[in-house]
Parts: sequence; C-alpha cells; structure tokens
Amino acid sequence: MKIKSTLANYLFVLPAVVIFGVFYIYPFLKVFQLSLMEWDGILPTMQFVGMSNFKEIMQDKIWWNSMWQAGYITLIALTFQNCLALLLALACDREIKAGNFFRVIFFIPPILSEVVVGLIWQWILDGNYGILNTTLHNLGLSALVHNWLSDPKTALTCIAVVHSWKGFGWGFIILLAGLQTIPRQLYEAAKVDGAGSWHVFTKITLPLMVPVFSMVIILTILGSMQVFVLIVSMVGQGLVHHTDVPVLRILASMTGSSRFGYACAQGIIFGLVLIIVSFTQKKLSERIRQV
Repeated sequence: MKIKSTLANYLFVLPAVVIFGVFYIYPFLKVFQLSLMEWDGILPTMQFVGMSNFKEIMQDKIWWNSMWQAGYITLIALTFQNCLALLLALACDREIKAGNFFRVIFFIPPILSEVVVGLIWQWILDGNYGILNTTLHNLGLSALVHNWLSDPKTALTCIAVVHSWKGFGWGFIILLAGLQTIPRQLYEAAKVDGAGSWHVFTKITLPLMVPVFSMVIILTILGSMQVFVLIVSMVGQGLVHHTDVPVLRILASMTGSSRFGYACAQGIIFGLVLIIVSFTQKKLSERIRQV
C-alpha cells in the first residue's frame, strides 16, 4: 500500500515535471551547449570554442554598460515605483470614498500593452510636437523645453520613469493585499495605547510587511532588468548604446552580428546575475525577519 501511495503521488507530480523538463531544463541545456559554440544561426556547422564566448563577455564594455543601464532603470523602479505603490496602497487600505474605483484605476497601467504605452509616451515626450514641451511653452517655461528622448542624458531617465509609471500597479495590488492581511486589532490596540501614525507604521506595518516587500522587490528587479519592448517602442535603436539593456544586446548579437553562440553566453550570464540578485534579496529579507 505504501508503494502504491508513493507511485500515485509521483504520478500526480509527473505532468508538472515533464512540462518543466521540456520547456525549461532542455532549453537551458541547449542554450548552454550553444554558448560553447561559434554559430551564425543558419549554417548547420558549428565550431566548438569552449569558454571563449564567456571570456569575451567579461571584456565586453558595451555589454557591462548595458547591465549598468538596466541597473539604473531598476534603481528608479525600486525607489520611485515602489514608494508610489506603497503610498497609494496605504491610502486605499483606509476607509475612503470610491476606494474600489481607485483600485481599478491604479491597476490599469500594468495591463496596457507596452508597445501602446511606449508609443503614447514617445508622442508626449517628442521634442518637436510633444505634449510635454507644448505645455511647458504655454506655461512660459520655454527654458525647460527639451528633446527628452533624443538626448542621451535624459533618454534613459525618461524610460525609467515611464517604466515605473507602467509597473507601479503590480506593486500596488500586492502591497494592498499584504496590508489587508494585518489584523485590525493590532492597529486598534496601538491607538488605545496612544501610539501615533508613524509609530504604528514602523512598529506594526513594516515588520509584518517584510515578506511582501521582499516579493515586490524581487519582482521589480526581475521585471526592470528585463525591460525591452518599452525601450524599442520609445526610442528604437536611435541612441545606439545610450539606452542599451542586456536583452537588446542579446538581440543585437543574434540578429546584428549573427553570433548565436555569443548571444546564448550573454543570456546565461544575464540569468545568473538575476538569480544571484534574487537569492541575495531573499536571504536579506529572511535575516531582517529574524531580527
């Protein structure tokens, strides 16, 4: 009976294991195999080069510059995006009029198409006929008129802000759900004891929200580091390397240079970086919870 029970359990798990193996394990092994090759993606012949592609990546300044630029977008998202999401979640967690209406409104940006969002913001930030520059000119602030997406000094920041605007709704929903799991009796007891709003927030809300914060931070990092469609729809390839991110570099290696092996090596390095960052954040959150 014990053997039958064990086999039955494995049979229930088997479909998930097969799907994971076919769509995750096998592709990863195939990508790792290709990363050891020099291949143009067309001819059937491949040249084994070992770890040469990985060594080349370590000396590729353009690649690491794209990593830093993705990190900059991620930093803006971790601060501006998540702070905005937290403030709005705290506001909607209270008993306010039209609370459900605001919850729906705040969740609209994340479900919009990235291509549509990118094109709309490209129109808003256009240096010649954009709404932003037109508004600044009409308000008598012509000195602030700028080619926002054509200037390498401002293009990446504009992309980061738009990315944060589009993504804050996910954090808002998750943080709001976390806030609503906190027992209201704790807040009531704190008020009875004379605790102020800041004291309640730092002593009750923040400690109990650490697991939620950790999940939101990890999702923000993973999503921001992999931003791609928004950049293409806003600036395309017009600024060469000034708005490059890792996914764009991988695509350039595949389609521009026809170096599929090198692109696969870049993908593996990029994946390892994301895994390390995610596990580091997870360990930090666990230590904070223990303190």
